[in-house]
Amino acid sequence: MSTDIEKEERASGWRTIKRVLPALWPEDEAWVKRRVVIAMIALLLSKFVAVYTPIIYRDAVNALSGEGVSDLMLGAIGLTVAYGMARIFSNGFQQLRDAVFAAVAQRALRKLALETFTHIHRLSMRYHITRKTGGLSRIIERGVKGVEFLLRFLLFSVGPLILELALVAGIFFFLFDVWYLAAVVFTIVLYVWFTFTVTEWRVKLRREMNDRDTDANQKAIDSLLNFETVKYFGAERREAMRYDEAMEGYESAAIKTASSLAFLNFGQAFLITCGLITVMVMAAKGVQTGALTVGDFVMVNAYMIQITMPLNFLGTVYREIRQSLVDMGEMFDLLGQPAEIEDKTGAPDIKVSDGRVTLNNVFFGYDPSRPILKGVSLQVDAGQTIAIVGPSGSGKSTIGRLLFRFYDVSSGSVMIDGQDVRDVTQESLHQMIGVVPQDTVLFNDTIRYNIAYGRDGASEAEIIAAAKAAQIHDFISALPDGYETTVGERGLKLSGGEKQRVGIARTLLKDPPVLLLDEATSALDTETEREIQDALRVAGEGRTVLTIAHRLSTIADADKIVVLEDGLIAEQGTHEALLKLKGRYASLWARQVTEEDAA
Repeated sequence: MSTDIEKEERASGWRTIKRVLPALWPEDEAWVKRRVVIAMIALLLSKFVAVYTPIIYRDAVNALSGEGVSDLMLGAIGLTVAYGMARIFSNGFQQLRDAVFAAVAQRALRKLALETFTHIHRLSMRYHITRKTGGLSRIIERGVKGVEFLLRFLLFSVGPLILELALVAGIFFFLFDVWYLAAVVFTIVLYVWFTFTVTEWRVKLRREMNDRDTDANQKAIDSLLNFETVKYFGAERREAMRYDEAMEGYESAAIKTASSLAFLNFGQAFLITCGLITVMVMAAKGVQTGALTVGDFVMVNAYMIQITMPLNFLGTVYREIRQSLVDMGEMFDLLGQPAEIEDKTGAPDIKVSDGRVTLNNVFFGYDPSRPILKGVSLQVDAGQTIAIVGPSGSGKSTIGRLLFRFYDVSSGSVMIDGQDVRDVTQESLHQMIGVVPQDTVLFNDTIRYNIAYGRDGASEAEIIAAAKAAQIHDFISALPDGYETTVGERGLKLSGGEKQRVGIARTLLKDPPVLLLDEATSALDTETEREIQDALRVAGEGRTVLTIAHRLSTIADADKIVVLEDGLIAEQGTHEALLKLKGRYASLWARQVTEEDAA
């Protein structure tokens, strides 16, 4: 089973690398290619200078000890200065490489982040209601960070390390003998095997730690989003315990990860030190026999230390590359999620002249085994106000979601001015429909921003006119900061009625020909509801209005009332006509009147 998982991970890793590599060599952006080439040249220069530096060091030591004379005839002081300059140039080329490549990495990061963000907004309502926002944000955050890390370390750590090791191994072979090469190669092979084996184990621990981290983050965000509910039920301690339990799991996983890192670091140090001692002993014997100079001994030590430094980071680099592949794999899995609702190829924009809405024998269920609408046919003429009422679960709100095309019908059709909503672009359809939901959710920004959200580029005069029509301008003007007042997260600084008015103003600014009121006043008190109804009446003038209502008193003046029951239309007609029928609507009306009288 674990072998299958590892194979799947490797396949996912290669898939991820294939997705990222085009960012290094895009067909239509020559400046990116130029930067990659310059970065690679700087990288090669840096490595060649770094590998030659210990030779200068050797010559300086020999010049000082009198065991040899430099071919460059620079003398000990000159060689020491040359050694320093070589180190400066090596570091300078590294920094140049990083500076040049930064724009490439950030461009790739930005493009993938935007692609992921855009794709998430394209995913269906069904997907979003089954996922937790905290988990999604964590996947995007880790995946986007992984892009830069993968590009940088694949290009500037693994490749250069292999090049440097090959150059050092060649120098040991040609300047000394095959036994030096064998000792270095054996040490490196053993080191790499140990590092990769332990890191594979650590990747599993790290994945568990990430899962615990995601879980704790989801619980924290969920709790903060439900701040009021937590307060209502005095559940602060309960929420703290719930969060602490999640953090306890993270703590345990983090401790295992830290302990395994200590084991890895010690094992790496032990192997490298053994290799260093072996090579140094061989060099010391060479000096004793006169085959090598003191400078050679120092040079061997310098090379061993030089290859030790990048090798020390090999475990971290390997682990982070593996982790980046896992994180980016999750992000690409997200990108691979098909959008349930997609525009047809070549779909035109919808053209709305009258705003006539038609449902033709609509069948639909969120779960195929549990149908919600079972053959609903309905005609809403241009400029008409129609109310849809019925008990919970009868399918009232579902009609609104199908009209907005959050979902597609199982069979039948939903049409606006004779155009099936499935045959036109979603963007144009959404522009034609204004929605005032039961609970208006606002952005954590100013009142101006939230009203202006109705139409991009709206002028100040248009924003104020929409606020006046929604009967909230006077309230806003009385605030110390006026339209610049921040509403808080989800609009928590405003009352329910104030939020609804801002939502109505936002929809009025959008100026759609079709208006959907989804139980827009059911969460408000009676007095606020009457005030909001006046604003909604203004909003509905000259538009086709579908009102999904719970409180029947708010829709008594509708042109037509449709009573839904068990996914079917039980009755339809005007308020007076339905009362005369003495059917389902009349009984609902009588019950609400009795409840209001009792209240």
